[in-house]
Amino acid sequence: MKTLSGIVFVLFVWYLLHLLFPSSLILPGPLETFKVLVETMNRETLEAFLSTLWKGALSTVVVIAVGLPVGFLMGTSDRVYEFLRPVITVIQAVPVISWLAVVIFLWGIGWQGPVVISILSLLPVAIFTTVSGVRSVDRKLVEVMRVYRVPRTKVLKEVYLGSLWPFVLSILEVSSGNVWKAIVMAEYLCGDRGLGVLISWARQYVDVPRVYALTIFTVALGISFERLVKVLTGRVWRRWRLS
Repeated sequence: MKTLSGIVFVLFVWYLLHLLFPSSLILPGPLETFKVLVETMNRETLEAFLSTLWKGALSTVVVIAVGLPVGFLMGTSDRVYEFLRPVITVIQAVPVISWLAVVIFLWGIGWQGPVVISILSLLPVAIFTTVSGVRSVDRKLVEVMRVYRVPRTKVLKEVYLGSLWPFVLSILEVSSGNVWKAIVMAEYLCGDRGLGVLISWARQYVDVPRVYALTIFTVALGISFERLVKVLTGRVWRRWRLS
């Protein structure tokens, strides 16, 4: 009920702003925008959505596959941490527009740019989050298990993975929400297919209602994807705690 009330409030404010700026070139009204949104639901939009979806999925998989082991090594070894931390910090600090220039020089317009830019945007967060998870492990417990010669595989599963699970789920939740923004933005600037490309085309034709409609569609998909990931990760976490 609160969510519905919030949506109604946003639509009401949107309508009032449209009355102040009635031109469709500035702010089209809610009814006009949603009419265009319905008209936009066609095969072209579906294909663009699938293109954006697989890029986002690939980026998330790479971020997890690289971020977890690198973060684990940095969390367990001070030497590795001091060696890699400046590199990861630089990657995190470089503006997206600079990465954009690099990927365009390397690959031109295509799918590679959006994927690489989204990976570089999310990877530092995944690595530093994993480092925090590893360093939250009780060192005394690890030493006790070593003294009693507990197998390393059991130490890894029972101690490290048990402490890392909340951080892994946090990485998934953050990535699922931010990957959409990174992918669509990169598609808009250097992509050949996807929702970002459709928004770029609508801008070039000065089709403002279509820009708003595609943006609403993208936001709705991003929120839905993020909620789905939260539900799935919540179930995985509950099963992990019961096992």
